[in-house]
Amino acid sequence: MPATPVVFVHGAWFHALCWEAWAHRFAARGFSVLAPGWPGELSTAAEARRSPERLPDLGLRALTGHFAGVVRSSESPPVLVGHSVGGLVVQQLLADGLGLAAVAIASAPVNGVPLPGPLAGRGLPSAGGGQAQVPVSAHRFRQLFANTSDTEGAAELYDRYAVPAPHRLLTEVGGGGPSGLTAVDVGRRARGPLLLVSGQEDRLVPDAVTRAVYKQYGDSTAVTELKQFADRSHTLVVDSGWRSVADHVLDWLGRQGIGADRRRR
Repeated sequence: MPATPVVFVHGAWFHALCWEAWAHRFAARGFSVLAPGWPGELSTAAEARRSPERLPDLGLRALTGHFAGVVRSSESPPVLVGHSVGGLVVQQLLADGLGLAAVAIASAPVNGVPLPGPLAGRGLPSAGGGQAQVPVSAHRFRQLFANTSDTEGAAELYDRYAVPAPHRLLTEVGGGGPSGLTAVDVGRRARGPLLLVSGQEDRLVPDAVTRAVYKQYGDSTAVTELKQFADRSHTLVVDSGWRSVADHVLDWLGRQGIGADRRRR
C-alpha cells in the first residue's frame, strides 16, 4: 500500500525550509512528505531577503488555489499541516473537502476572529513606496516571533528561515482586505479531523485567538481538537522544541486512525 501523503504549508515571513526537520521526522515514520514553497518562492531565505523585488505580491486566494492544486495532484488525499497563514490555508482546504485531515499550528484567524491590533502596531513595518513585500528585521523577529528563544537561537532561526511577506496577503489576513477571503465553513460535518495548535507565549497569533477559532467549530460534529503548548512562541515549528510539537501531531494522527500506510476510513 502506498505511503500516506503529508503536505506541509508554511506561513508568512517563513521559508519552506522551516519544514525540513518535520519532513525527516514524518518520512522516518513512513509518510510520503511534500513541503512545496509558495508561488515564486526563492531557493533560500537569505536570497529572498537580498532580492525581495523578485517575490510576487501574493493574495490569499492565489495561495490557497496553489495548494489546492498540490492536494488535487496527490494520488490519494493527504494530511495537511500548516503554520501561521498556512494554518488558515489548510482549514480552508479541509472545509472544501480536500485532505484527509488537517493540523493548523499558530494559525492566522478565520471568519473575522480579530488579531490583537494591527501588525504595524506591534513593530512590523508596512510596505510603502510601491514595495510589494513587508520585511522583518532580526531584532523584531526575536521580539515578536522567537521570543522564547535565546539571542543566538533566534538569530539562527532568522538567518535560515525568515523572509519578507507579501503586502497584499498581510492586508487580507489582517482584516483590511475584501471580506470573506478568510472564510471557513466551520460547521461542516463531512470533513476530516482537525487539530488546532497554539503556543501560549505566541505574540503574533496569541493563544486566545486560537481558542476563539476553536470555539467557532463548536457546532460541527466532525472531530476538532485543541492543543496548547506552554512556554512556546510563534516559532514552535522550528525552535528547539519543534520535536515535541511534531510528535504530538503524529500521535494525534494515530488516534484518528491515520498512519503512514493506513488511511482513515
